[in-house]
Amino acid sequence: MTRWLSAAEQQTWQAFIKMRQRLDGAINAGLSEHGLSMADYELMVSLSAAPNGCLRAKDLGAEVRWDKSRLSKQLARMATRGLVDRVPAPDDARGIIVSLTEAGREVLRRAAPEHVELVRELFVDKLTEQEGAALRSLSAKVIEAADGICSPG
Repeated sequence: MTRWLSAAEQQTWQAFIKMRQRLDGAINAGLSEHGLSMADYELMVSLSAAPNGCLRAKDLGAEVRWDKSRLSKQLARMATRGLVDRVPAPDDARGIIVSLTEAGREVLRRAAPEHVELVRELFVDKLTEQEGAALRSLSAKVIEAADGICSPG
């Protein structure tokens, strides 16, 4: 039997969707000033934080929870723009190692401060310390539940 959302639950869900849409739009607009998309930025941040600045494509896909096709297409677009390099893995003929190019690192260095300021202005600074803690707790619960249902690939 379907457990339909109550009016309050529906309002909560719709408020979350609207907030996410507005944040995504504003973040995309900010990154576009640097010629980046949110998808570009997400991958570039993961690569910049990786040991030695590179990751196997399959590990990068797992980290960002993207399927192989989406990741492959996005990396191809980024490689065409000179943001990333893709080279065969030395120990696996089918594996690909992805790394940021120097141009990619430079774009990320320029975009990151403005991106962080926008995230702070639109989101972080709007939360009290208690709201931040509550959101982290809620996020952990939702992530755990979602991870139990779907996995990348």
